[in-house]
Amino acid sequence: MNSMLRSAQGAMRRAAATRAMSTSSQKALTIGLIPADGIGREVIPAARQVLEALPSDVMDARLKFVDLDAGFEYFQKHGVALPEQTLAALKGDCDGALFGAVSSPSHKVAGYSSPIVGLRKQMDLYANVRPVISGAAATASRAKRAIDMLIIRENTECLYVKEEALHEGPEGKYAVATRRISEFASRRAGEMAFAMALQRDSMRQMAASERTWKGRPKVTIVH
Repeated sequence: MNSMLRSAQGAMRRAAATRAMSTSSQKALTIGLIPADGIGREVIPAARQVLEALPSDVMDARLKFVDLDAGFEYFQKHGVALPEQTLAALKGDCDGALFGAVSSPSHKVAGYSSPIVGLRKQMDLYANVRPVISGAAATASRAKRAIDMLIIRENTECLYVKEEALHEGPEGKYAVATRRISEFASRRAGEMAFAMALQRDSMRQMAASERTWKGRPKVTIVH
């Protein structure tokens, strides 16, 4: 009995040592957390809890979280919506970031500009990537094939250039907003869409099932 106990204890110590070595060998990722305003203060802490609860076979990395500031309320207190220290941390220290929500004032506020648009421009976040995947229950009951698509939207131009002006004419005041669509921005968003389509097609073939798309990968361009 004692020998069995010692053997079990030795196995437990070896398993603990293996886990410790595995944890120490995992790469470390630093995630910036920007709750900002409103519901962002609820969803960002919840998202952190989800990430921290992921098992090691799903999340093969050690996560470090950094709290960062931005938003309209921060602007009201400090006069800036996207502080330089937040940008510096995102550019120099973080591997990724989670952004909560931003309050939008109902009227023009002198000096205020959306920190979301500011982040896109400062960090050249030109593509908005949105996966759309059906759940297993919905697929089984409603469709023969699972929904699995990726929507990529250009993220820095169009009305986001914020070239706006107020004019006055015979019929009174009117506003003009420039909607810019450049060849450069359109091309790189399109190139990402095609590259992602090919990459996802390879992944589908590796995990083929009766509901997997069998044809060539498709890219639909919407102007």
